[in-house]
Amino acid sequence: MEQTNKWQAHAARLWPLRTPADFTALALELFRLHFRHNPVYRDYVTRVFPALREADVTHESQIPFLPIELFKSHKVLLEGCEAAGYFASSGTTGNRTSRHWLVEPRLYEESCLHGFEYAFGPVADYTFLALLPNYLEQQHSSLVHMMRTLMAHSPSPYHGFYLNETDRLADVLRQTEAEGRKVLLMGVTFALLDLAEKGWPGFPLRHVSVMETGGMKGRRKEIVREELHAILKQAFGLSHIYSEYGMCELFSQAYLHEDGWFVCPPWMRVRLRSVYDPLRAAGAGESGGIDVIDLANLYSCPFIATQDLGRQAPDGRFTVLGRFDGSDIRGCNLMVQ
Repeated sequence: MEQTNKWQAHAARLWPLRTPADFTALALELFRLHFRHNPVYRDYVTRVFPALREADVTHESQIPFLPIELFKSHKVLLEGCEAAGYFASSGTTGNRTSRHWLVEPRLYEESCLHGFEYAFGPVADYTFLALLPNYLEQQHSSLVHMMRTLMAHSPSPYHGFYLNETDRLADVLRQTEAEGRKVLLMGVTFALLDLAEKGWPGFPLRHVSVMETGGMKGRRKEIVREELHAILKQAFGLSHIYSEYGMCELFSQAYLHEDGWFVCPPWMRVRLRSVYDPLRAAGAGESGGIDVIDLANLYSCPFIATQDLGRQAPDGRFTVLGRFDGSDIRGCNLMVQ
């Protein structure tokens, strides 16, 4: 725990981050920290980039990213840290799931709160309603923990989780609509589509924002986001549907706004790698694999190479195009056991 206390000074610098220079400075500090004290990250970097030396990395663009698949086979954690629990990916039957070990759950909660308020304003202004079947049964769901955190920091008496209790959910929405309360209804994609096809709720949602979390989890055929949002907008009578980009291996979330691009909070940044050479950055205007720097991943690994494909705007906003077709990120096979 002495090491944990030592590194808490890094955490205190996360939320005031605003300038690119501050981001780069902390990213480089965390690279050095993890290169020295994160056995999984150090092992990966030294195997895949044998000529790389710590002093060679002088800009965030030179930082290597850890393949996300290694969270399934390794305990990714700074040495000397004791985990208080973990988040697990939802996965599908028979698949090995990822585990993101938690040293300070409060750090995840602070990231959720600051990230939401950066995108949408004060948490206390919202009533949070969660339509999360199959997630509520998972003890280690980061999505459920995020929603519980948001609910705990808002005084509304109407917060709630719902499985298949759509009539009860509709009753709550009637009440919040009558009182003019601002509501965020967050749901897994297949559950929102189920509601849309049933003509639910049958009355206008004037104070409600709907956010889908992506993925069908094997319950429905995958469809592109534009088609999904068109269906949901028509069904719910809304001009916009929000999305969240997050996963159990990240402590932070990006949110899709009205202009169709995901926006990261100041302590999170996305860059794209080439689909032809995953150890090289994608060229300007190219689509590519999504790499994420999440500085809130202080104790696990802030530099994650996901299996998502995306496109990026010059100002750093990004959109998600899909996923790699079941292929491991190059270099991962050097360490998977």
